[in-house]
Amino acid sequence: MITWMQHHRKYLVITIWISTIAFIGAGFVGWGQYSYGDKASAVAKVGDISITAEELQKTYSNLFNQYNQLFQGKMDEKQAQQFGLQRQALKSLVDQALILNLAESYKITVSDKELFNLIKDQKAFSKAGAFDKEVYAQVLSQNHLTIQEYETGMRKELLIQKTLYLFTPAARTLEINSLASAMGVADKIEYKLLTPNMVSIATDETGLKAYWEKNQNNFKKEASYDLSIIRMGNQATQNDALRRYIDFKKGSLDPSVDVSKITVTSQNNLFTPELFKEITSLTTNKPFLKPRKLGNEFIIIKLDALNPATTKTYEEAKPEANAYYQNEMKKSKLQELAQNSYKTFTGNVSDFIIHAKSPSLSGLSAEESTEFTDKLFTSKQKRGFLTLKSGNVILYNVLEQKLLQDKTVAEENIAMKLKGNLLNQKLMKMLENKYPIKIYVEGI
Repeated sequence: MITWMQHHRKYLVITIWISTIAFIGAGFVGWGQYSYGDKASAVAKVGDISITAEELQKTYSNLFNQYNQLFQGKMDEKQAQQFGLQRQALKSLVDQALILNLAESYKITVSDKELFNLIKDQKAFSKAGAFDKEVYAQVLSQNHLTIQEYETGMRKELLIQKTLYLFTPAARTLEINSLASAMGVADKIEYKLLTPNMVSIATDETGLKAYWEKNQNNFKKEASYDLSIIRMGNQATQNDALRRYIDFKKGSLDPSVDVSKITVTSQNNLFTPELFKEITSLTTNKPFLKPRKLGNEFIIIKLDALNPATTKTYEEAKPEANAYYQNEMKKSKLQELAQNSYKTFTGNVSDFIIHAKSPSLSGLSAEESTEFTDKLFTSKQKRGFLTLKSGNVILYNVLEQKLLQDKTVAEENIAMKLKGNLLNQKLMKMLENKYPIKIYVEGI
């Protein structure tokens, strides 16, 4: 039987590649130093690209969650400060902005087709093995993301990857063979699935209110737009619509013209995403939108009032906040349960599993099995527990290991992809000299 230390020698070549880029955030952890409701507030500027407080918060949150997983759920804000996570998060965004400035100088772009191909291949958005628009919208909504926010982030990530690819040398034979060796080990494990349903949380009004007070900026009434609408049927021409638009703008509209009143929000939007984006750009000084063709009719829009997003009161936010609070408490209790039981648990025993092929594990979906296998083969612990994106936790104990006779051969593009995510130090130094970096926040 191969020892655990021998098994993990396989990572030596990979870990000499030092720095990586953090892209999209996950979860929400805040240090409470800034107001993140104002998306326009900049904490830094790199070349022509501003970094917002919201971007900094998301990146910090993602970094905190990664460290928290390494510490098996015991990470706290004091430790985060000791590790300088705020500084790391800001540095990550500055590095991204440097690459984005470079992409702009080379006129590198991401087409809609490239973006769609990236999104449609993600298993989380598929139904019956194929990309499904309803599932896509539902998953993003459950994660408190709009389609526009998500696609903007994915487009940025793809743009950075495309730019870095230009500076990524071809993977060498030694690296490919080293990666092949890393993927040529099989583990037999004992495992047990823990789910949030296994823990119960008592009603705690004091705890809920404290949670809301700490996170109240996350519970907002979304901005709404009061509009006056004129619709012109399919008999109207473009010139007819323009004449009515001019009358509407001058205040000389015929009294017989029907002007309807509606209020729209990003969640209650009757128009196309493109038209809604134009509506959000209207102001009280420039409230009119020229005629737009919508289906078989022309539509003329006037902004009557903009109702900015406001923070909900405790009572207004209570149902939503309670759901999040319960979820956070269950996660904490589940981590505590895992910490107390991973050394002594009894569970199912798997067949030998390999990194290159997701196993079928009882109680886990295909996506969870893949995620668990990826994390297992990068863990340095023989016995422990791993937290999945779904919130489930898996206790595991590696019982036995063996080398495969026919080692999985890592293809060159896999090694190139790993290297493609790494920052070349000389490149970054050149970019820092080329694009001025201005930091607007203190204490990070």
